[in-house]
Amino acid sequence: MQHSEDHRWSKDVYASARCAGALLALLLLIDCGSGTLTWWRGTLWTTLALLLFGALYPARVRAGDGWLTSRRLLRTRRVRTDLLVSVRRLDGISPRLLLRDAFGDRLEIDPQVFVANPDLWLRVDEGARKAAAAGTLTCGSTALGRLSEQVERESALAVFKASGLE
Repeated sequence: MQHSEDHRWSKDVYASARCAGALLALLLLIDCGSGTLTWWRGTLWTTLALLLFGALYPARVRAGDGWLTSRRLLRTRRVRTDLLVSVRRLDGISPRLLLRDAFGDRLEIDPQVFVANPDLWLRVDEGARKAAAAGTLTCGSTALGRLSEQVERESALAVFKASGLE
């Protein structure tokens, strides 16, 4: 079974690990420099760094023929894109796209994942078009259309930059 996935994921995991490692090193260095480092304080700083890593850990997004998954450290969410019922854009500090399918499954995803990975977006868009043609997608055509325009615009800009025509 062929699928597409977020190509930035491994870089994002590495960046998360670097941030957590830098925090741990800084806390240990300060504690050691002041002469107050003990085994329990070291354990506390390590736990704090691990919590930061868990908070920063990015979702691993994959899409295939009729499905989309988002896997975090402790949970995997999956929706059938060919059986989507609704798609809503949730605006706020970080915009999210909320997808729901006919089985009641839901998945929240950062729209920038699709902008950065047009091949991933094509899989989702194909499934959403099937859902719309089948009549299951009752809400969200506008949100999908806007996202599609954004993905196409960013892809065109990337092509222009790569060819030196910007």
